[in-house]
Amino acid sequence: MIIGYGRTSTIEQVAGLQAQIRDLKAAGAEKLFSENVSSVAPRQQLEAAIEFAREGDTLVVTKIDRLARSVRHLCEIVDRLQAKGVALRILNMNLDTNDATGKLMLQIIGSIAEFERNIMLSRQLEGIAKAKAEGKYRGGIPTARAKAEQVFALVDAGKTRGEAAEALGISIRSVFRILRSRKDAPVALPGTRIGTRPQVSA
Repeated sequence: MIIGYGRTSTIEQVAGLQAQIRDLKAAGAEKLFSENVSSVAPRQQLEAAIEFAREGDTLVVTKIDRLARSVRHLCEIVDRLQAKGVALRILNMNLDTNDATGKLMLQIIGSIAEFERNIMLSRQLEGIAKAKAEGKYRGGIPTARAKAEQVFALVDAGKTRGEAAEALGISIRSVFRILRSRKDAPVALPGTRIGTRPQVSA
């Protein structure tokens, strides 16, 4: 079965999604999943499409940015599809993992992603070493902790822990740790500040 997936961001017009659906149907999609969500928000319909797919099926999208938010995210999706025996087809790239050329292109994309990660890590380590040599290195704020306010906002808006973790690119363990820190934080009494003792009148 050919399964189509379309997505537009919250700032794009509905017409863009309709155009994708038209192209997906023209490509032979028998089952369609679509949604209008931002690039960083959880993609529930994409998850539904992957869950629906069975061995021998093909997931079709019009463009690569409709499917994944980054090269790394693309590789993760492809790994999940391959584990289920599901192929991927990207229309505007004429890429289809049912054939050898498509598989080769994905391998090249994965290699580029790994290369970029190694370069970024190398630059980061060089920067830290230089800062330490100059006595300027004080360490950085952990990525997950730096996103605490975003975690609070997503959870308060009704998102699950898993959805918040996926949207922010952090582990679900980090989300629980952040939420626990808010739960354990001291609460100031009326008329006092955190860290001070409330005044008791005689």
